[in-house]
Amino acid sequence: MFDEWLRRYKDRLLGGIARHMSRVPPTAVTLLAFAAGLAAAAAILAGLRPLAFALWIVNRVLDGLDGTLARSQGRSSDLGAYLDIIFDFVVYAAIPLALAAVEPEASARMAVTVLLATFYINAASWMYLSALLERRGTEAGATRVAMPAGLVAGAETIVFYGALILLPDRLAVIAWTMSILVLASALQRVVWACRRL
Repeated sequence: MFDEWLRRYKDRLLGGIARHMSRVPPTAVTLLAFAAGLAAAAAILAGLRPLAFALWIVNRVLDGLDGTLARSQGRSSDLGAYLDIIFDFVVYAAIPLALAAVEPEASARMAVTVLLATFYINAASWMYLSALLERRGTEAGATRVAMPAGLVAGAETIVFYGALILLPDRLAVIAWTMSILVLASALQRVVWACRRL
């Protein structure tokens, strides 16, 4: 929801960093982001919530930096964008799985399970729609896919995941809230597609 508004600030900030990293391959940053995300999930399993949160933030910063770096070096590629989204989805799944694994209450584990299911539905709502829009000529470029905005995007995911990691006593409420908003995002795209396809 806030991604487009925040993008100009993110690009300005990360663009400054990218200018000082001209020798660093963007794929290396993508792999570091992936490693940080998996390490965040491992830290949750180890009971190290503040470390998990810090690693989650590192994952998100590096995830934004790799694309900025690729564009500044003229090395944007479909493969890089593809690997980036695959690694993102692995991390998006690993963190809730880790949270569910250490959660003693069945109701909270169910809330996290439902959250994961909503991601599956949401991914279906935008991935195929994105392919259709690009086939029709609405392309967004190598590192961005064409899709209508939803209530939950990158910025909201950062906030919700941060809350899930740092507020274990509120896990169920946060997971249910995010689930509802993710489903609403999927529904927004279905309605958008019904009106325009």
